Amino acid sequence: MAEPEPRPPGLRPLSARSVVLSTLLGTDPPSLPPDRLRRAGELFGFRSGTVRTALSRAVASGEVVREPTGWYRLAGPLLERQRRQDEGRTGPRSPWSGAWRTAVVLGGPRPAEQRAELRRAMGSLRFGELRDGVWMRPDNLHVVRSSWAWGVVGPACTWAQSWPDHAADLPARLWDLSAWSTTAESLRRSLGPLLVALERSDPTALRPGFEVSAAVLRHLALDPLLPAELLPRRWPGRELRSAYERFDRAYRRLLRGYLVDGDPAGHPTAGATVST
Repeated sequence: MAEPEPRPPGLRPLSARSVVLSTLLGTDPPSLPPDRLRRAGELFGFRSGTVRTALSRAVASGEVVREPTGWYRLAGPLLERQRRQDEGRTGPRSPWSGAWRTAVVLGGPRPAEQRAELRRAMGSLRFGELRDGVWMRPDNLHVVRSSWAWGVVGPACTWAQSWPDHAADLPARLWDLSAWSTTAESLRRSLGPLLVALERSDPTALRPGFEVSAAVLRHLALDPLLPAELLPRRWPGRELRSAYERFDRAYRRLLRGYLVDGDPAGHPTAGATVST
């Protein structure tokens, strides 16, 4: 099957580490036996030894833990990434009162490493930077206070709720909404031809489908999840999520058969809920 053209933005070459971590990120719960991770690596031509090395390095870095059963499970900040990924797929659920949350970073200059960590944590919580040390977002998302990101930014900032003037102008200052929208449209279009192949149980769709799926999930994790009142006209977030859910159901069925027994057209197996 020919890969969709033009190649959508957001696609990245996948290393063995990227493949096994992406597979775990798309699994609920995020735990799989080594043989299924090995087969995921084989989709991209990685040998068993290469996959084992990638898993060993992921364990050493704290991204994955080896369970007593021998299965591998996500750990550390990647659990936060999975939560953010899932949040991006579902979209905002809470009504919006019109209030904004503002975080002002406390203290004087910080080492570069601390500044970078705080920036990553603020991004994980979907805040945008208004100016140096001042971060904002509409108060329409639940903040998980047990998360890694909150552990970084919670004590480092003073927090306030506000109702700013000209609030409708703020999203364009806080996020590059035009760039997000353009990439979202391109990714949505790329899902169509792959979905046709997946629904025909075409195994050649697995590899390009994996790449596009990972790109869509990364992109949804960057959606600021604005309330409807602040969305630009023709915002493609809902359409991308809807298209991806249909794609994911077809991809999960085909990939499950491949990972479980090497038969891409195999029937669903209890306990195998891979979703990449």
